Formats: sequence, C-alpha cells, structure tokens
Amino acid sequence: MVTVAGLSPAGAIAALPEAVRPETQLTTAQSSDETTNIRVYEQASPSVVAIETGSGGGSGSIISADGLILTNAHVVGRSQVVTVILADGREFVGDVVGYGDNRLDLAAVQLRNPPSNLPVIEIAAPDSVRIGQAAFAIGSPFGLQGTFTTGIVSRIDLDRNLIQTDAAINPGNSGGPLLNSRAELVGVNTSIFTTGDRGGNIGIGFAIPTDEVLPFIASVQNGSAATTASASGGRNDNPPESISLNATIRGQLGDSSNVLPDGSFFNGYVFEGQAGQQVAIDMVSREIDPYVILISLEDDDFYVEDDDSGGNLNARLVTTLPVTGRYVILANSYAEGERGDYELSLSQLGGGGASHSGSHSSSGGNQSNDFILRRQGSLDSGDALAPDNTYYDEYSFQGRAGQRVTITLESNEFDTYLALGDENGNLIDSNDDYQSGSTNSQIVVTLPQNGTYIVIVNGYSPADQGRYSLTVR
Repeated sequence: MVTVAGLSPAGAIAALPEAVRPETQLTTAQSSDETTNIRVYEQASPSVVAIETGSGGGSGSIISADGLILTNAHVVGRSQVVTVILADGREFVGDVVGYGDNRLDLAAVQLRNPPSNLPVIEIAAPDSVRIGQAAFAIGSPFGLQGTFTTGIVSRIDLDRNLIQTDAAINPGNSGGPLLNSRAELVGVNTSIFTTGDRGGNIGIGFAIPTDEVLPFIASVQNGSAATTASASGGRNDNPPESISLNATIRGQLGDSSNVLPDGSFFNGYVFEGQAGQQVAIDMVSREIDPYVILISLEDDDFYVEDDDSGGNLNARLVTTLPVTGRYVILANSYAEGERGDYELSLSQLGGGGASHSGSHSSSGGNQSNDFILRRQGSLDSGDALAPDNTYYDEYSFQGRAGQRVTITLESNEFDTYLALGDENGNLIDSNDDYQSGSTNSQIVVTLPQNGTYIVIVNGYSPADQGRYSLTVR
C-alpha cells in the first residue's frame, strides 16, 4: 500500500507523486520503524512472562516489583497454582490471587519468593488508544517465549470495550501485553478469531483495554477481587462452520461457543464471496439479542456489524463485498453471557454496485445507510506527520472505474482537510471547506479506474487536532 502524505495546502499537493515514494524517505521510515521495534522490545520484553498450567498456558506481564503478574482468566483456568517462567528463563511457582468479575477475562498471579526488583511493565492511561496507531505484542505463541509481532490498532469497539489489532496473536499470546510505541501496555491480548483446528492467526485479535485493566489491578491490590473463577470457564477455539449463499442455519449460543473478551458468546460461519456481490445476513432469535459481525479474511480493513436493524432486537446486515475470497460471519449476542437459540440466514441480493461495507444498513437498502467506508477517529500527536507538519490518518477502499463516490470529513474540533489518491500515489482530488461558513470537507468524484483508493484525513494547519467522522458512500 502506497502512503499518500503531505496533503494539506502548504504547497505539498503539487509535488504529491514525488512526495509519495522518495527512496530517501522510505529508507528513513524503515530505519525509524526498526529503531522503534527494537526499543519497544528491549524495554518491555523483560517484564513479559510465560505461564504454564497442567492443561495449557499463555503469557503475562509483571505489574509490580514484588512479583504480581497480570494475565487472562482463561490462561490460568481453574488452577490455583501455576508455573511462571521469566524472560531470563528462571522458573517460579505462582499463586492465582484474583479473577475479573462479571466474566471479565483477567486474572492475577503472585510469585512465591520472588527475586527483588523485578522489571515492571508500564501501563498506558485509559482511553489513550487510537485507531491506526502502531501495536506490538509480546508473548509465548505455541510455547515460543518472547515472540514479538507488530501491527496496528485496527478498530476500537466502544460498545464492547474491545481493542482489535492485526498484530499477529496466536495461541500462547493470551494474557500477554498489547503495547504502544512507548512500550506501554494498552491492552491484554485475550482472543483471536481462527479458521482451523490449529488456531493460527488471521489478523483479527482482541485485547482488553486499560480502562478495564486498571480497576482490576486496584481490586487485586486492595483485596476486593474475586478469588474464584467465574462460571464462564475457559475459552473455546472452535473453527467456523461452512454456510452457503441463500441458506439458513439454526444454532445456539452457550458454553460450547467461542467467547469474546467482553464475555459474549459467538459462533463462526465461513463462506466464499465475490467482489461486488451484495449480500444480506439476518440473525433472528426470541431468546437472545442478536448481534452479527462480518469480516473478510482477505481484507483486514473490512469489518461491519449490526445489532437491531432487523427489528425486534434482531440483526440485519446488508453490504457489498469488497474483494473475492473468504468471509466469516460471527453470530454473536449483544450482552455478555446471553444463551439461546437463533436462526442465521445468508442471502445474495440482486444487482452489483459499489463496494459498500457499511454497517447498520436498513432492510430496505436505504441509500443513506449504504457506506463504502465509515470511520470515527482522532488526529493527535501520535499520528503520522506530513511534510508540512500537519497530522494525518490514512484509509483505503476498493473502487471501480466509473463509480461515483462522495467522501465527507466532519469535525467539531478542527479545520479539516481531505484528499483522495490512487494506489500509485496520484492525487485525484482534495477539498478544504466544501460549504461557506463550514470547516468540514467533501469530495464528490467519479473514480477513473478499478483498484485501491487512499483517503487522507488531514488538518488545515499543524495546530489542527481532534476527533472526526469520515464517510465514503
């Protein structure tokens, strides 16, 4: 993917093709990325441990110099005593001293007779994570202690209070830290979505954010944390079942289902889709509040969901598939621990059209709800910096020749600037204030070719920072 940078009006637009791919900038960026990776690993890895139980294991983070360790409840399971292996190879016995309440997948382990001055991981402030920021994971996938992987924060689910990342997280990473570029823990890696019996990573991992982690740590330290595991038990690792177009499947959410970090059950279903194919997914139940999620195994950016668009708390999701390949439906419930029967239907709708990937589409296909892309984010000092010192975020979508799109960038907190480029670094259009008296931006354009298009969310000046909403339809 080509990065289109420097798109605010300070003279950078005219030089866009040259600014996109200069060899010197690439070399500098690579060197900077490598330096960050090395620094994060060297700073955080000494405080990351492996945890072994009689039936499995995972990872954890040392959070106090006296040997208190943060991990997942499903890593320790029902074990009261575990083996903890430090980064330097020393082994200690650990007692499980606390569990998260209300199915929160957190646990604490206290080392017996710990050495003095253990390295402690730094914990980021609550609500400090931003979509698109670098993400780093350290853990013991498949028993390989100290493994380091990198990616970005792909999504933040405010309703479920989950961080989604594409940093590779595999079995054994559970309980380990998700880190920012300052080597601070921003989340506890908890679960992945898998497509096979061996449970390998497919670029969709979930972490519990620090606004859940910090109160749990406080409860452990003041003695108010639960000392027995919740009834949720361990996490299952069931691969998805196949579902055919124009088929209906009856299923059940319960203890045999997979579990998201928020404690909600889900079952997975996989199907083959074609780029431009419009589908509808309906999840109906009288026993639970259905919640349906659709992800692509070929396109990490594609993630759509719906709660109540089907009426009577039922879920209905209508979207046009952006790429050819495998898609996974997560049949989920809105609240943690909901159990019950449901029907899930996958239908192909008539006609083709643009690559719409918006969620919460109405059953009538209302055009106002048909989105190619819909994102909420924030420009701040953690974002990429353009040559004119303005901050920017970058998004991409798949388009086709002759497709007419409207791209809108709105913010109540800063003067927006919007640009659209193609995958070769060519500027297609840009906009500052699309209406008199407004600082919002909009581009209406007919796409010249099939391929990937890059949207740049930018500020007019270096001082422009704040929250924004971006839609492409």
